Amino acid sequence: MTHRIAFIGLGAIASDVAAGLSEDPGMACTLAALTHKADTSAPDPWAGRIAPLSSLDELLSWRPDLVVEMAGQPAVQQYAEACLEAGLDMVICSVGALADDGLLSRLVAAAERGRARIRVPAGAVAGLDYLQALAGRADAEVVYESRKPVAAWRAELPALGIDPETLDASRVLFSGSAREAALRFPKNLNVAATLALAGIGMERTRVEVVVDPQARGNQHTVRVNSPLGDMQIQLVNAPAPTNPKTSWLVAQSVLSTIRRHLAFFTIG
Repeated sequence: MTHRIAFIGLGAIASDVAAGLSEDPGMACTLAALTHKADTSAPDPWAGRIAPLSSLDELLSWRPDLVVEMAGQPAVQQYAEACLEAGLDMVICSVGALADDGLLSRLVAAAERGRARIRVPAGAVAGLDYLQALAGRADAEVVYESRKPVAAWRAELPALGIDPETLDASRVLFSGSAREAALRFPKNLNVAATLALAGIGMERTRVEVVVDPQARGNQHTVRVNSPLGDMQIQLVNAPAPTNPKTSWLVAQSVLSTIRRHLAFFTIG
């Protein structure tokens, strides 16, 4: 069976996902892409291999088996509701957009009307199954620390009053709720939103964001305390070669989500 998969966005992550799909002998796919205006043009290696879609209407008419959003929070706001209402299953990678309760409610309602499904990849983090088991408990505590090198924050630091060229010690950039973190830093804190959605919610999931010149890769630490037990996970992910804000693992997580969605047998 050949699956029709439509990308929204064709940047670095999408390019890695396309490569993974094309190299997988077990995945027969036809790919198309709607390039969001915030993206650069399609990478040359995919010319002729990924069909260009010029509009949302063209994407809907193409009737993909799965839509994979990889273009940033504005793309979720612009395209997701129509796709779901049309009955198209979606993978949403810009999870921070779902920190907006109103948008999340509209998307779930659209999915119900269209009998479509929304999937969120784990992305750069682990332990979501543990958090899901605690989702209904009022006595659980979840704290997430994001610690990344200067390269991941270079564009944002000047606006925060920090010179990236002279920073020589770690600095806390933010401490607060997952909701505020995801909306304030849309390019860096998708993990915070993912953890909150899986677990105890946007307000109760606490987040600390640190820029650290000595950081070894993109570091994610999740601490969970509850009467059922405690968990601490620390991951040190290699930054993506073309985007230091993002862990290289993210594209592989998106690939895994696509495979699980299309498979007849899955684990977990």
